[in-house]
Amino acid sequence: MDEMLTRVTDLDEILGPVARSQVHGNPELIHRSVHILVIHPEGRLLLQKRSLRKDVQPGKWDTSVGGHVGFGQSYEEAARREAAEELGLVPGELTFLYPSRIRNTVESENIHTFLHVSAGPFRPEPGEIDELRFWSKAEIREALGTGVFTSNFEEEFALFLASPHAGLLD
Repeated sequence: MDEMLTRVTDLDEILGPVARSQVHGNPELIHRSVHILVIHPEGRLLLQKRSLRKDVQPGKWDTSVGGHVGFGQSYEEAARREAAEELGLVPGELTFLYPSRIRNTVESENIHTFLHVSAGPFRPEPGEIDELRFWSKAEIREALGTGVFTSNFEEEFALFLASPHAGLLD
């Protein structure tokens, strides 16, 4: 059965449900997504290596958690669901960081990014994630632009560094 997502306007006003199968490949259908940046208490950022079986950017390192907002869900509800599905993590406090947007030839997403501090344990979903690893700010900066990360993560990282919470990273 096709997952129903939340279709929105450019200004994030809800238009109604839209099937997941319709949004990828049709950038006219703007939908909601969530990201969570999980930071270790010692100041490193958890990244996931996308499964080689993924349709979009397989084998690249990406944000800690990312996924779509189901129709009828809030951004925070979707973030909590995705954390449980992808990492086996039930986050306590989630701090809202910022809204952002992805607009490309494949899809159009309005995103809310949250922050969570955790050392784990994590149980990565094998169909989604090939590997998890904590990265220092210096390691991430060194790898930027080399093709190691998804383009979405590189944009996300720049937004995070401009946020008031950037000091949490070593």
